[in-house]
Amino acid sequence: MSDIGEVCEPARSRRSGGRSARVAMRAAPLAEDVRPIRGGMPGGRYKPLDDAGVAKIHASALEALEVIGLSNAPASGVEILTGAGAVLGDDGRIRFPRALVEDMLAKAGRNITLHARDPKHDLHLSGSNVHFGTAGAAVHVVDLERNEYRDSTAQDLYDAARIVQNLDNVHFYQRTMVCRDVVDNKEMDLNTLYACLAGTSKHVGTSIFDPAHVADCFEMLHMVAGGEDKWRERPFVSNSNCFVVPPMKFAEESCKVMEDCIRRGMPMLLLSAGQAGATAPAPIALAIVQAVAECLAGVVYVNAIRPGAPAIFGTWPFVSDLRTGAMSGGSAEQALLTAGCAQMHRFYDLPGGAASGISDSKLPDMQAGWEQAITNSLAGLAGLNMCYEAVGMHASLLGFSLESLVLGDDILGQVLRLVRGIDVTEDSTSIEAMKEVCLGGPGHYLGSDQTLRLMQTEYVYPALGNRMSPKEWVEAGKPQLLDKAIARKNEILAKAGCMVDAEIDRAIRERFNIYFK
Repeated sequence: MSDIGEVCEPARSRRSGGRSARVAMRAAPLAEDVRPIRGGMPGGRYKPLDDAGVAKIHASALEALEVIGLSNAPASGVEILTGAGAVLGDDGRIRFPRALVEDMLAKAGRNITLHARDPKHDLHLSGSNVHFGTAGAAVHVVDLERNEYRDSTAQDLYDAARIVQNLDNVHFYQRTMVCRDVVDNKEMDLNTLYACLAGTSKHVGTSIFDPAHVADCFEMLHMVAGGEDKWRERPFVSNSNCFVVPPMKFAEESCKVMEDCIRRGMPMLLLSAGQAGATAPAPIALAIVQAVAECLAGVVYVNAIRPGAPAIFGTWPFVSDLRTGAMSGGSAEQALLTAGCAQMHRFYDLPGGAASGISDSKLPDMQAGWEQAITNSLAGLAGLNMCYEAVGMHASLLGFSLESLVLGDDILGQVLRLVRGIDVTEDSTSIEAMKEVCLGGPGHYLGSDQTLRLMQTEYVYPALGNRMSPKEWVEAGKPQLLDKAIARKNEILAKAGCMVDAEIDRAIRERFNIYFK
């Protein structure tokens, strides 16, 4: 046995050394166009609705708009909508003739680009291209280092944006938390917007609480852009606008914000967020009908103001746990709702967005992992253009975790690999590599050129996920996943700076009361 060991050991070392060198050579950063995953890859392989189901949902949505309509439009909205052909009833509800909806669908903007301040982060919303990002209005931060929930602040919002800037698989940053340390609503809108812009050069989504705040928000935007003309050339912020209060009622103040933002060149997220079993019907299909009807009303509204204005069809229905009435964002039903909505977006060929990745768990634990993985996977496989709330959200949107944001980047990497699917080509199905290994070769593929060539372009590896053997894990000191997430979060924040030019940052801080440092 000792003779065999003496013969085999040097050979094994030589093979290992040669392979290690080739592995190191191929571990260098890849060009964007050959990375195994990236934002904007086409999905759409998963379809929970058959063609008849899609057609039935469409027909029911049109019927709801004609028969039920929407109430509570502001006076400006009544003028805009009736001027386009909608009908104001004696009951104060605005009803939408089928022909009007179809005409406005024909005018609606398609194949739009959501710009980023850095063009490499632009989001091209066409077909079934998939992008993952954040969203929400959490009122708490899940503080893992203290193992507690605390009020979220403007600094937390800025820190989350800085982390997103450094995560490959989070493609945009929409407001995640409420700045609860900012009491004045106008200052909150301004701090929300600037915390996002200062933290990342990716596309930003924000909300504006009051129509009276719009002008100052755009003053800030023009300062960051370098003037109004440059803003209008590349609008890098979209307005997340809850223009409806389900069921089937306009939100007056939000509609006024929407009107002003559209005229100022800002892309719009038309957000309908009913909760199945509460503010939306309990059947999954009918919850989709209501969301589609509400968003179709939004399409008419937007295009009556400015034909072709960039708008995202934001069917965003949530799920109730019908035992309690509480929201259940991490459920299988939520995943189906989101995937069904993505199918309707494709039916209309409109850029679409919906919720995915929400966890009902209070901490980044196993429950959070399965909830985020299931809902994000179905959203991506269904070809959802904008997957909002995909990372970081806990306690059914009440809590946000910076560590979960970091961990979620790993989850999204695996989800994007599912979205990419299996490449079937002449090269990937050729048996030449099998012949080399099996007919007089080493009997395995570990060191083959094909294996090494594909190790980065075909396979995706977690940054924090642990694939050690038990022996290796013990020898490494039994590392824990959450400890690694805390360390990674702190490492990013220690290095990440402000993404706004220092002179502009000073001018903004002199003009507005900014709460974060």
